[in-house]
Amino acid sequence: MSFKALTLDLDDTLWPIAPTIQAAEAAANAWFAEHAPVVLEAWNEGGRLLLRNRVVAAFPDQRHDLGFLRREMFRQMLADCGLDDRRAAEVYEVFIAERQRVTLYPGARAALEKLAERYPLAAVSNGNADLARIGLDQHFRFSLSASEHGAAKPDPGIYLAACKRLGIDAGEVLHVGDDPHTDVLGARRAGLRAAWINAEGTPWEHDEHAPEIEAASFAELVERLLLR
Repeated sequence: MSFKALTLDLDDTLWPIAPTIQAAEAAANAWFAEHAPVVLEAWNEGGRLLLRNRVVAAFPDQRHDLGFLRREMFRQMLADCGLDDRRAAEVYEVFIAERQRVTLYPGARAALEKLAERYPLAAVSNGNADLARIGLDQHFRFSLSASEHGAAKPDPGIYLAACKRLGIDAGEVLHVGDDPHTDVLGARRAGLRAAWINAEGTPWEHDEHAPEIEAASFAELVERLLLR
């Protein structure tokens, strides 16, 4: 496999996202408990899930922007309780600050450092991780999020935009990610190469565009790539 640069997914590729989001939601709840406890009484987990679905349905053109969706949820939760919905910005900043406190998978940081020494790297993510706040931005040429681009993976445009910024043809860029649909199929359909982080050892179930290489972790994948 020959390539000149890599694009990397972030959530569930470099770190697990579920515990990160749980911690961020707990931080938001702590803010509500201090500043607007009535919100916690009015909005349980089930109610918030229904609200998220309503927000996505009401703003289909913003479904790629997770930050917008989260802020709108907070705004409606406050407004429905008769509170100042402008304070949604405050609780969102508490949420997003905690969201940047990620715990990388074992070996991922060292693997990222080694990979960045050999290849240009760009982050391509549907999430709202901030590499500067996380402390990893020095390893990347840039980060391109779905909210910045205006469409989420697997839309081919976000991949092609990253390749254009790298100044490298799509066929010479390897995308690395954990999701078979948004990462592997999305990248391959856009003309990139693809590597799959397959932590569960799941069989490839699609009839097209199998990944060129797969590994159980990012660290393992990088070790194999650097041996080539």
